Amino acid sequence: MMSVTTTTSSLKSKPLFLGTLSFAVLAALLAQPVRAYNLEPIEQALKMGEPDAKYGQFKVNLRYRYELHDTDNSKETGHANTLRLRLGYLTPKFYGFQSFVEYEGNLAMQQDYHAGKGAWKGDTTRDVVADPQENELNQFWLSYKGIPDTEIKAGRQRIVLDDARFIGNVGWRQMEQTYDAVMLTNKSIENMTVKAGYIGQVQDIFSNDIRIEAPFVNVTYKATPYAQVTGYGYMLYYPEAKASSSKTFGFSVKGSPKINQDFKLHYTAEYSHQSEYLNDANPFSVNRYNIMAGASFKALTFKVGVEELGGDGTNSFKTPLGTNHKFQGWADRFLGTPGNGVRDVQASVMGKAMGAKMLFAYHNLHSAIANQSYGNEYDFLVTKKIGKHYSVLAKYAYFDADNTFANGSDTHKFWLQAAVNF
Repeated sequence: MMSVTTTTSSLKSKPLFLGTLSFAVLAALLAQPVRAYNLEPIEQALKMGEPDAKYGQFKVNLRYRYELHDTDNSKETGHANTLRLRLGYLTPKFYGFQSFVEYEGNLAMQQDYHAGKGAWKGDTTRDVVADPQENELNQFWLSYKGIPDTEIKAGRQRIVLDDARFIGNVGWRQMEQTYDAVMLTNKSIENMTVKAGYIGQVQDIFSNDIRIEAPFVNVTYKATPYAQVTGYGYMLYYPEAKASSSKTFGFSVKGSPKINQDFKLHYTAEYSHQSEYLNDANPFSVNRYNIMAGASFKALTFKVGVEELGGDGTNSFKTPLGTNHKFQGWADRFLGTPGNGVRDVQASVMGKAMGAKMLFAYHNLHSAIANQSYGNEYDFLVTKKIGKHYSVLAKYAYFDADNTFANGSDTHKFWLQAAVNF
């Protein structure tokens, strides 16, 4: 917990001040009118002068980010100024075939941070910001849509299933996660979408290539205007790390029924079971449930919920391919589930003002067994899209650790970001 009399507390007050100041500056900027620039010449140039992109089109994404990470430990505060570029080319469709190739590179303009598990480490005496200075082939796939209501895509590709809890691209990080995979998407049955495939390798956010043998299936059916039902199975086998292998089966029911023009309800009920897969040396059996209820009134949305990832003291419910930054708080203290599991009781409020989206979220984090309190987290976000191609964002996370968890290591994280996307 924080103490107002210690040197550490004084250090912690700096991110709080920085967050407050940056939010104020960003809010002032967003309040100013935005001039409507004519971007059609750029859009036409990327389509090689053809409005229908009959020769294909180039895709460009440039994203700048400043990130601060400060955890109560022996390491210095991490500061990262990074600039991420994605440059891709999408071919025109030809007899049902289409292809896409994309380069991704991240430049560390300030290297006062530890980059994590990749080959490029940065400054290992500082806290981790998981955005290494790397270059890679991010995507290179071929798709075929010559079969009615069906797409087959093979090669290195972005895969995001449902809310990205189990399989996602970790798109928050500068170097996203992509997959060497084959995936089939079929919509032959009305109101039903079937996605099935096989992943042979993962290129993670540190630009590491990880061998995997992972068949998966995800089926979503819109049962009524008020309910969408999804069933899924994910089998992950790591030939070089068998103890990490697992199989997960589950289902969810969710919906957002509209009561009237201004009022809408939201709900989710989900259950999953996870156990060892193939010749894993450590048999285990753990469960996960996720329950959420909420309501929207005009521009305001309120949600409350609880997600529990079970544990038996040694093994726990894990989602190694998921976009885990979205869950259990943005401070990223639970990217890997502790052995006793984690129960996240959460509440959030989201609104819009001056065209900007604002969000506050609270998390009370506790073990699933053994009655251990982990701590509380408070997350803040303001973001705005400016026209079709620009966006800005400011974001802050504070994890107030219980003294019994990780020696009471509080964590502050702050982000300031701007992006251009064509």
